[in-house]
Amino acid sequence: MGEPPLLEACHLRYGYAGHPPALRGANLRLATGSRMALLGRNGAGKSTLLLLLQGVIEPQEGTILLAGQPVSYRRQEVWAWRQQIGLVLQNPDEQIFAPTVWQDLSFGPANLGWNEERICRQVEKALAAMELEAIKDRPTHQLSHGQKRRVAIAGVLAMEPRLLLLDEPTAGLDPRGIEQLLALLEGLERQGTTIVMATHDIDLAYRWADQVAILDKGEVVRQGAATSVLAEKEFLEEVGLRTPDLLEVGLTLRASGWWPSGVELPRTLRDFQVVVGRLTSAASAEGGAGERQGEEVEEEDEGAAEEEEGMLVTQSNLAVAKSRRGSLGGANLEATSRNWRR
Repeated sequence: MGEPPLLEACHLRYGYAGHPPALRGANLRLATGSRMALLGRNGAGKSTLLLLLQGVIEPQEGTILLAGQPVSYRRQEVWAWRQQIGLVLQNPDEQIFAPTVWQDLSFGPANLGWNEERICRQVEKALAAMELEAIKDRPTHQLSHGQKRRVAIAGVLAMEPRLLLLDEPTAGLDPRGIEQLLALLEGLERQGTTIVMATHDIDLAYRWADQVAILDKGEVVRQGAATSVLAEKEFLEEVGLRTPDLLEVGLTLRASGWWPSGVELPRTLRDFQVVVGRLTSAASAEGGAGERQGEEVEEEDEGAAEEEEGMLVTQSNLAVAKSRRGSLGGANLEATSRNWRR
């Protein structure tokens, strides 16, 4: 048997008092090292699913397996569970409460019972991962929204989770802030952290994720490779989503024959530019070869024309020689004739 999923949710059901069920038997499998985007319209159940996966709330029905083993909701076991699975809420103000950045990051490790040396080591590591060393002593109420987002992530990283759950992590960030966050997440992935991101930004999901899970009306209605699931245009429309813009362009180009069938469709604008640049260079090289071939043909044509012109001149000389037979004599005529044959 192969390695079990890092995390598996089986038939999860959960409802809030006075509201329809938020989840209606949701199933999800998450492999170690994957980057998964949770997608779905408002009210589909994404945030509730994340809360269940981290043990913040307990499912009314269903089971969660961590590395193939059912999780326990006893207090001590829940703390151990949360050490392995970290959750960053959509609003960082709901997660940051200590007076300074350093104190906020040290709260989780301290509650795990670690000694001071280990706490300091983990806080320093988390500060470096999120590039927060310069503001480690800054009061948290003086932070920008983007800085608060990074502090919230760092507070989770300080506990060394195997899995990081992010609820709308790019909400409220400007384009530069989004790029910085994605670069930081890429660094975490290289260190072995598995990441799940709930988002409404389907273009971001296509660019970043290798796996996607689509939620609709409290169920995971599709899970699979991002490039495959997000190409299902009719299905996406049925669940209130759309095809990512860059994927739509790639599919259109491939259908029209402009995008090579053996080349992977672009995931980022940079991918698109690289492939188009290669195709343009190849076309230019072929055009240059065609021009050189045309020049060679033209040179051959010019050579043939010159040869033909020489023959015509020689033939003209022969005609003149014939007309002057009486005065030139037979020897001159024979020599002219030999020149023409050569």
